[in-house]
Amino acid sequence: MNALRNGVRNKMDSDTRIQELKDKIKAFCDERDWDQFHGAKELAIALIIESAELLEPFRWKNEEEVKVMLSDPRKKEEISDEMADVFYFILRLSQMYNIDLSDALNRKLEKNDKKYPVDKAKGSNKKYNEF
Repeated sequence: MNALRNGVRNKMDSDTRIQELKDKIKAFCDERDWDQFHGAKELAIALIIESAELLEPFRWKNEEEVKVMLSDPRKKEEISDEMADVFYFILRLSQMYNIDLSDALNRKLEKNDKKYPVDKAKGSNKKYNEF
């Protein structure tokens, strides 16, 4: 896909709006007539598959091995490609079903703020029902 198509250039995170990414993905999929294949179930399945692919390079590695792996530009690119695949399916699902990701994240953070108050959760990896 042409990176400059529809006036959307490749930009960095700090310069990109989520809606721009959703619009870019919609245009990409519209050009290929993929809506017919992108039901919620199929997108959720694809998201899980891509998440597993993201996890695979980390399997059996300790933190030091992960740091070494991520210092290799080729490995880092492979991992970032898998992250992009996960992000793509999150964006596509939200675009197809009109879910505002910023609003959803803010609501979830508010819920988690109540579940994990700082005075109980700071420095702890316990689940909220274990406090």
